[in-house]
Amino acid sequence: MALFLLIIIYLAFISLGLPDSLLGAAWPVMQLDLGAPLETAGLLFMVIAGGTIISSLISGKVLKRFGTGKVTFVSVLMTAAALLGFCFAPSVVWLIVCAIPLGLGAGAVDTGLNDYVAVHYKAHHMSWLHCFWGVGATLGPIIMAQFISEGNMWRSGYFVISAIQFVLVVILLFTLPLWKRVGNNHNTSVQEELLETASVDDEKALKPLQVKGVKLAMATFLFYCGVEATLGLWGSSFLVNVKGLSAASAAQWVSLYYAGITVGRFLTGFITFKLTNRTLIRSGQLIALLGAIILLLPLPSLFSLIGFIIIGLGLAPIFPCMLHETPARFGKRHSQTIMGYQMALAYTGTTFMPPLVGFISSSLTIGIFPICIIIFAAAMLLCSEKLNQLLKRNTKTAL
Repeated sequence: MALFLLIIIYLAFISLGLPDSLLGAAWPVMQLDLGAPLETAGLLFMVIAGGTIISSLISGKVLKRFGTGKVTFVSVLMTAAALLGFCFAPSVVWLIVCAIPLGLGAGAVDTGLNDYVAVHYKAHHMSWLHCFWGVGATLGPIIMAQFISEGNMWRSGYFVISAIQFVLVVILLFTLPLWKRVGNNHNTSVQEELLETASVDDEKALKPLQVKGVKLAMATFLFYCGVEATLGLWGSSFLVNVKGLSAASAAQWVSLYYAGITVGRFLTGFITFKLTNRTLIRSGQLIALLGAIILLLPLPSLFSLIGFIIIGLGLAPIFPCMLHETPARFGKRHSQTIMGYQMALAYTGTTFMPPLVGFISSSLTIGIFPICIIIFAAAMLLCSEKLNQLLKRNTKTAL
């Protein structure tokens, strides 16, 4: 029963990833069709991510009242309806309207499923959970590229993705009773595990933001999502306008970036048995920075594809490992609250950094895109390393 529900959760995370990469892949064609300026994609991205921030901040109360299963069902229904709205939207204004429920639904699914898996399943499932997000994020551009290559039919691409979401809605409806059953079966073992892993911080009456290192961890999440979302949104535009690729080819190349994240997270689930979270986080950040530098160098277009894949592989372990490391870093007492803060800053990076890059690109050139990726990746690495140093000093002081 628990295994079957885990499969449903993985499917739900695929549905979470499907819309995330669609806008960036389709925008070069959508922009021409709608007669919109380049930076409009940044505005739409901001609206979607803004809804995600709001829903993630209130999801704690909503999840406690209605349960993860019901919230996931309603949220996926919202995203399916929103994507259908994108398909039929006659103007940018209607796209903005549809972007609101798309963001609200995504935030609730993300927060709810992350918390559910963290509480009821083993640690390595967190990496595999985010691997399935990558499956969705990879399939999105592939599906969209197919329709674009057949005659710039981006609306048909959105329709197909919406149909897939509605199929998942039906599956979630019929599996609602499973969530409570599995939760009840796991409650005892989870309580024992929490007692075994309780940290010294549990005994301190500190507010979450007063715990040392929390702000650096939040900043790391901010810059991580700055890299991931910026590349996903503006990667196609960079390849079309700077490298001279067709819109369909650019969408396919961006899908390989998400494929790098997907494959990397699948492998990370096994590597966690051998390496620590901190080692995986540092290695991933260095690899992502290397891929960004490759994008900046004046090399043939093929190296841009290599750079995209390397960045994807580098980003793969960072997000799930940082989430899983939260209780170990800051103690069990505040881990859920701090997890929420980290997710909120992650969505903030998703909300504001890609539009910022779009605004700068409109004023200058989309050619500054690799420089922005390098800056975000370097800032992420710097914040993470400062956090490691701070925690190391705190450990020595405690001893």
